[in-house]
Amino acid sequence: MTTATVAVPQLKTITRQAVRVRPRWEVPGLVTLLVATAALYLWDLGASGMANQFYAAAAQAATQSWKALFFGSLDAGNAITVDKPPAAIWLMGLSGRLFGFSAWSMLLPQALAGVGSVWLSYAAVRRWSGPAAGLLAGAALALTPVAALMFKFNNPDALLVLLLVAGAYCTVRATEKANPAWLVLAGTAIGFGFLTKMLQAFLVLPAFALVYAIAAPTGPLRRALHLLWAAVAVVVSAGWYVVVADLWPASARPYIGGSTDNSVLDLALGYNGLGRILGGDGNGGGGGPMGGGNAAFGGATGLFRMFGTSFALEVSWLLPAAVIGLVSGLWFTRRAPRTDRTRAALLLWGGWTVVTALVFSYMQGTIHPYYSVALAPGIAAVVAISAHGLWRGRDHLPARIVLAGMVVTSAGWGFVLLERQSDWQPWLRWVVAAAGIAAGTAIAMGAHGIRRAAPSVAAVALVAAVAAPAAYTVATASTPHSGSIPVSGPGGSGAFGGMGGGFPGGDSDGGAVGGTAPGSMGGGPGGGQVGAELVSALRATTGRWAAASTGSQGAAALQLASGRPVMAIGGFTGSDPAPTLAEFQAYVESGQVRYYIGGGMGGPGGRGGGQIASWVQENFAEVTIGGQTVYDLAEPVG
Repeated sequence: MTTATVAVPQLKTITRQAVRVRPRWEVPGLVTLLVATAALYLWDLGASGMANQFYAAAAQAATQSWKALFFGSLDAGNAITVDKPPAAIWLMGLSGRLFGFSAWSMLLPQALAGVGSVWLSYAAVRRWSGPAAGLLAGAALALTPVAALMFKFNNPDALLVLLLVAGAYCTVRATEKANPAWLVLAGTAIGFGFLTKMLQAFLVLPAFALVYAIAAPTGPLRRALHLLWAAVAVVVSAGWYVVVADLWPASARPYIGGSTDNSVLDLALGYNGLGRILGGDGNGGGGGPMGGGNAAFGGATGLFRMFGTSFALEVSWLLPAAVIGLVSGLWFTRRAPRTDRTRAALLLWGGWTVVTALVFSYMQGTIHPYYSVALAPGIAAVVAISAHGLWRGRDHLPARIVLAGMVVTSAGWGFVLLERQSDWQPWLRWVVAAAGIAAGTAIAMGAHGIRRAAPSVAAVALVAAVAAPAAYTVATASTPHSGSIPVSGPGGSGAFGGMGGGFPGGDSDGGAVGGTAPGSMGGGPGGGQVGAELVSALRATTGRWAAASTGSQGAAALQLASGRPVMAIGGFTGSDPAPTLAEFQAYVESGQVRYYIGGGMGGPGGRGGGQIASWVQENFAEVTIGGQTVYDLAEPVG
């Protein structure tokens, strides 16, 4: 088989035979990459403590109740679930059951998801672009700051990224030989991505379908049929849980947090679906009351949102280079055969990046900076594929100019981002700038085509492109993070105001982004220290719930400290209609809940939460335990 040339002589498609051959440096390089990634994500894994207490409480409950594990309940009494599907809770709960519940066991699946994502990125890119591009893609993903943040945190995004990359790998395998089995596996991975973070998982589907429809080596009818089978796989793997959960008698399961009618389908289409795109009640962001200038909620919408205050330091370091590489790569392969692998790879990873970035940029509803971890694999792969292809075309001026532009642009944007954090390692941006100028000049002049000079030019180019995000990533990985809206960065230097709040008497960390003192509870609004006397009182209870508190954050801190179930009235914000006042009164009358502790999120403004708080205050004794005001529901007044 001969090497095919496309459009311009310098861009050559990697042949199947060339991909099968493993150069002597590949295996050592892969081992080094995976070991370094594991060290980055696993080192001092428990430093963030309970991280996001909202999900930590659910993970703890999953170790105490199989029903709580299945539904993703916030407590082992199964009052209400988290406002996401439970796949990530399944892994954290099973890890806690295997190793005992702790910060380390809870975060272990996230770190392993990171290592797996890097490995699958390498494997997927390697098959169509060769081992060097594969290693570059894996390294670029590992060294993205938001990846280091989320692969050491307990939000669902880590598992989502792993499943998306797994879907991309399966799509690559399916497209190579028009293999419908691999395409069904890709659909299954995306379906389980839906069970991790609902409709966000579907943002990659247009790219996956487009690549198979264009590049699979079979006829159009077969391609359409195979895509139909994959669509069925998505529906089945995503829909089985929706059907089971919604058909389960409502009286025998927890309320589906975030929904308006106690159904998973409503949660998927409403709060976690169109509400995220269009905004509305409970979905502030992007110009709404919680958005606009509020970087924690994405800032103002628009085409350049990914380069703004909210997202730039998380994921945009290589995004300009990816745009250049994608556009130039598609231009250079415009006359390639339909099944050309270089173009297919660019369509796969570039389509992933473009669709996801555009949706994130124009979302009117709730969006947080860490969502951008879903962009990291696509950006890393596009940069690796295009840069490797352009390097191989070094004998031709167009390739040299574009590659030099990618390097200089990466260095320049890295300089700008580092300047935004001018008090952190101020010397680094000048090193990056100098390396970018030197490498860009050398590449444009063709110095990388000289055998002896090529390694040096490559090394300087890598410094120019990845030194800044790599340093920021290491700083992120070595910094404890907590709260509902964590951000990457050294010591929280990239942080913006967290979500404050807490229950009276607690030492709230204000939802601090960027770090929490070791030993504190941390983890979001309402997070903080829980007094020893209150912990003892909660542990002494024997009912279904030790206590109840409006909103999940105060309840989560109490539950994590005591190990006893604490009912989060109204769910995350206290606004969910569960339980109703009548239901809560029945729980109290039957002795299923002992204490009510005010504060947390939601409070009097929550649907039902305010009524419950008023009823409790009017009818039960107020006592003080360890400086904390509580209501003893076993001691009615009057």
